[in-house]
Amino acid sequence: MKGLSFLTASIALVLATHAQAATPPAPQHYSNAAWTQPQKPFRIYGNTYYVGSHGLSAILVTSPRGHILLDGTLPENVPMIEANIRALGFRLEDVKLILNSHPHFDHAGGIAALAHDTGAQVVASAKAAKALKLGGEDPDDPQYGDASPYAKVEHVRIADGGETIKLGPLALTMHPTPGHTPGGTAWTWTSCEQTRCLSMAYVDSIALLTANNGHYRYTDPAHPERIADFRGTIDTLAKLPCDIMIAPHPDSINLIEKATQHGGNNPDALIDPNACKAYAAKAQVNLDERIAKENAKSKSPAR
Repeated sequence: MKGLSFLTASIALVLATHAQAATPPAPQHYSNAAWTQPQKPFRIYGNTYYVGSHGLSAILVTSPRGHILLDGTLPENVPMIEANIRALGFRLEDVKLILNSHPHFDHAGGIAALAHDTGAQVVASAKAAKALKLGGEDPDDPQYGDASPYAKVEHVRIADGGETIKLGPLALTMHPTPGHTPGGTAWTWTSCEQTRCLSMAYVDSIALLTANNGHYRYTDPAHPERIADFRGTIDTLAKLPCDIMIAPHPDSINLIEKATQHGGNNPDALIDPNACKAYAAKAQVNLDERIAKENAKSKSPAR
């Protein structure tokens, strides 16, 4: 009887542990409530759809041979993203690939769960893959310790810069854009409506870092790659094929507002062939101002 009691207790412990592991993460309160605010899914152009929350983008590119999802936003948003995909008439199991803009919790936090639920293969740059496998706890990320960790992504296929990821008729090209994170990535592809085909660009964040309690310096002489990487990214962004630009934070480019116009009387409201160039120019201005500020601070007499 003692052996049976011990076995029963052991089984109960295993089941309890499994149930705890399977329990979804408790909802958190974020500084931006729009990050978890529901958003009705909509067509951006052709076979490209928005399936994210109101404040965080998740993009679905579809084909009869399977679909590609870009970004997973927050863990709490996974049910929303999956419901949005279904609401558009698509099946979760037809999502075959998941790509990522950069491996922070607000864009990659839901990827592990989405990969599990869809059976999709996750694809990322080598540096992003490292961070995804570590659940965002990457010591090489300047924001290490500041950004929240998330569920580790166990299996990640590594894509090289300039590589085109294909799925049936779909072809998405990866462009390394380090700066906000070492593994920052832009993705480009073509979407068509009837005989009109446009270049789509999903561009990563260009936000400058304030990591290490605000002591992160782009002008640190020990790290010349910081400015070099960002300048390279700016050059890449300016040259992207880009009729319609999409960003991980839709509010940064007024995407939802423009989409409302798109669904109304202005079907071309999202089309702007100069959007990526303007985005790059904005990044250049921000970087120049940051460099000037850091140089001025370094020349100031100590108090």
